[in-house]
Amino acid sequence: MNDQLSIEEVKYMLDIGTKAPDFELPDQNGELRSLSEFRGQKVILYFYPKDMTPGCTKQACSFGELYPQIQEKGAVVLGVSRDSVASHKRFEEKYGLPFVLLSDPERKVIEAYDVWKEKKNYGKVSMGVVRSTYLIDEEGTIIKAFGNVKAADNPAQMLGELQ
Repeated sequence: MNDQLSIEEVKYMLDIGTKAPDFELPDQNGELRSLSEFRGQKVILYFYPKDMTPGCTKQACSFGELYPQIQEKGAVVLGVSRDSVASHKRFEEKYGLPFVLLSDPERKVIEAYDVWKEKKNYGKVSMGVVRSTYLIDEEGTIIKAFGNVKAADNPAQMLGELQ
């Protein structure tokens, strides 16, 4: 009998102190963006379920409102969902979002950051993106990880983490 825990044991999110997985995804303008291009700045990397939905819109707009203060603290915001580049562009334009939205329809980054999980909604079980946020330092190391965050509170919480 093997006493070690298998890698398959349920673990949510990546560990603080680990190197954030680098990635390359298209932004709302179709340009490929990578995490490594933001070295030297802190990165608020947030994962959300879907453009234009009430919670996701509230979270994105709050990040947008706080973005000047976030930038003053030497940080950028990157939002990631499974939505298409075109959907992200509409989302950005409709709400005047000043930060990068990344399209991950194949879930490569979503799964690398361990935020694709089983979710229950009104008794129905399905797989989806759990609203989660990572704070990554200037060298690309995860320094904070927040899972199942509240859309309305998360942007102010992350600004506070930059203090």
